[in-house]
Amino acid sequence: MIELMKELCALPGPSGCEDAVRAFVLKRVKPFADEIRTDAIGNVMVFRKGRKALDRPVALCAHMDEVGVIIKKITEDGMLKFGFVGGVDPRVVIGRPVRFGDVPGVIGIKAVHLTTAAERRTMPKTKNLYIDIGATSRAAAEKLVSLGDYGVFDSAVVEFGDGLIKAKAIDDRVGCAALLRLLEDEPPVDTWFCFTVQEETGLRGAASMTFALDPGFAMVLEGTTAADLAEVEGADAVCRVRGGVVLPFMDGATIYDAALFELLRDACIKRGIPWQTKTRVAGGTDAGRIHRSRAGVRVCAAAAPVRYIHSPSSVAAKAFSISSFAISWESRPIFLHALLLETSS
Repeated sequence: MIELMKELCALPGPSGCEDAVRAFVLKRVKPFADEIRTDAIGNVMVFRKGRKALDRPVALCAHMDEVGVIIKKITEDGMLKFGFVGGVDPRVVIGRPVRFGDVPGVIGIKAVHLTTAAERRTMPKTKNLYIDIGATSRAAAEKLVSLGDYGVFDSAVVEFGDGLIKAKAIDDRVGCAALLRLLEDEPPVDTWFCFTVQEETGLRGAASMTFALDPGFAMVLEGTTAADLAEVEGADAVCRVRGGVVLPFMDGATIYDAALFELLRDACIKRGIPWQTKTRVAGGTDAGRIHRSRAGVRVCAAAAPVRYIHSPSSVAAKAFSISSFAISWESRPIFLHALLLETSS
């Protein structure tokens, strides 16, 4: 299972340019799908008939896109000025490699030796950064890249330490991997497995997906911010990478359905699955758009805790990044199975 997530994390898929991830997903789901839909903005919706039919089906959702960069200007000396696609802290990208297809580059900034005292006291701004692709002029750069080209962090997937994994895009390739594995087995009820686009730029894919399917309820599988860092204690850690699956009851975009939250919590307790909540109300998931669709949709979420999220090197625990979501509906009964059965009764 971890190998599947590693494959997904290695693929490029910034918001609005999820093509490689979508192609991978479509190839994987074809043998198991009863129906496959794609829409105008690139969502992939895969239906599997369950053992029980529902008036309004269940939707399990994960987003395919990741944060990245987009070229805004090519300077006369061949450097690239860029903007971020999604929410990225400029502090974490300086000196990091990026890639535009087969074209490598490095994000740069003026060397510390050349900065003023005032500059050293301030946060770096995106406008002060550039991407060096080794071009000697604008004409040379334009042979390699164009305005509007998307780039992603060029970061190897590495297993390290005591059961950790480092990669770009763990948010939310971890959710995509879980959906792909779940989809291989017959679900207990009619279920749409939804791989959405443009979550990182405003939950956009979730809006059109939910309007099209009109699910009875939806569950979002995500990666979420862990801050269990050096000398961080108590609630300041928000959640911990080895603390189990995160079950949010509220974030910056959603107040999750209380009854569904309790079902998830109780199912985890019953099955001995480690779980935690977040100690800070922040961020958001596709549920922020899903729950407002049409006449409203009941929503819940489960998330893998991820350190250094939205950076070139996010970190998660292998033990909780996949297995806390689900491995199989039947061979390893887990809280997703319980949730679907109980909410459909």
